[in-house]
Amino acid sequence: MELPNHGANPLRLYNQAGISPPKQLIDFSENVHPFGPPAFLKEQWSEMYALIGSYPDPDGEPFRTSVAQFHQVDVDQVATGNGAAEVFTWLAKRYRNQQVVLVEPAFSEYRQTLEAENVEIQTIQLQPRNDWMLTLESIQTTISGCKALYICNPHNPTGVFIHIKKLRQIAKTCLEHDCELVLDEAFIDFIGEEASFIPFLHEFPNVIIVRSMTKMYAIPGLRLGYVVSQRRTIVQLKKGAAHWNVNALSAAIGASCLNQSGYREKVIKAATTEREKMQQFLAMHQCKITHSAVNFLSFKLPESKNATAFFIDLLKKGVVLRHTESFQGMNGQWFRIGMKSPDNMEKLREAISEWLEAN
Repeated sequence: MELPNHGANPLRLYNQAGISPPKQLIDFSENVHPFGPPAFLKEQWSEMYALIGSYPDPDGEPFRTSVAQFHQVDVDQVATGNGAAEVFTWLAKRYRNQQVVLVEPAFSEYRQTLEAENVEIQTIQLQPRNDWMLTLESIQTTISGCKALYICNPHNPTGVFIHIKKLRQIAKTCLEHDCELVLDEAFIDFIGEEASFIPFLHEFPNVIIVRSMTKMYAIPGLRLGYVVSQRRTIVQLKKGAAHWNVNALSAAIGASCLNQSGYREKVIKAATTEREKMQQFLAMHQCKITHSAVNFLSFKLPESKNATAFFIDLLKKGVVLRHTESFQGMNGQWFRIGMKSPDNMEKLREAISEWLEAN
């Protein structure tokens, strides 16, 4: 059974699985939180209408300047993108016909964009027996001759977080091997800016940090992301960008989102509460769980249970989990779930409990 490589496509998933979708679905396969965008967006929506009638700023202003101020970096160190996914297409062009190291399992866009540019991919395979932790030793034995190392931190799909001290060691090792370090911080917001590597960019000219606005601010339809690095690197990356790649609505909304400190605190608190409750529930039912630090986690059923039957049976009930057929090393035996409202999380726990009792 061939399944989509991404979450957040429930109807496509049902179609490819050959299952008729029930009238009501709860989609745990995508990692956008349940609170919706910040309130200002609805309140100011009518005022934003005028933005549609003019061409956007070619550099994504006022979002670009807001990002620079938010992270206390120079504006020239920032480029805005049509989602973080666009930035990964720029990076793939940067590494065309060269070697790059991926840490698997990984976000499928890394491999897809790199392979499109004839990049030779080396792999570091994380293991559940090591709690999916990346080791410095595995990096040291793999990056020789490679142009870049991609790391998602916190890691998708496990949610495992690498602390700053270890990341500095990794960045230093890469620098010694003339290797760039691409850090995907798409989910760092759910820990807080104190976890970001951006303040250390001045020490490591080889580091490129990619960020997404989708997850924390619940605006996936707007497609907005950015990259932060050295000025020279940003200039080189932007050569691969289409003119007006960020629309005016996204640029204005993104700039205002960065001012929403109270909103971020509420989201982090709620996501943490639901994740910890879910981790306790799964452990109590003898499932293996990842030590996630963010708004999602991955788990594996007890050894005697059939993962495929579980996935299909929950789909029939309208409960959509993120399969791991496309995550190397998880091979469909693990499932990822994004944290949703307390009511929906309780429905998920009920569905899992009922299935485990019946099977």
